[in-house]
Amino acid sequence: MKMFVIVRKDLTDSQRAVQGGHALAEFLLHGPSTNWSNGTLIYLGVKGLKQLHTLKRKFDNEHISYSMFVEPDMNNEITALATDIENKHLKKLNLL
Repeated sequence: MKMFVIVRKDLTDSQRAVQGGHALAEFLLHGPSTNWSNGTLIYLGVKGLKQLHTLKRKFDNEHISYSMFVEPDMNNEITALATDIENKHLKKLNLL
């Protein structure tokens, strides 16, 4: 089973690591049940907030389960998403 973490590339390297970790933790704590047991972890990137919102909308429209992390110190902006469902939208993204 794979876990995909999608993070904004407009963040610094350290912010990407932290925000991606938060999104993963949200998925494991509050997301749907998963078969992921610390197996393959794939970090992908989107340009910025607009692209992350677009991806979130696509996930919502197609009923793809995910979790997101909203950073209070960044005006409550979405900084990262996590999902364990491999889908066509992820294939268009580059690795971080």
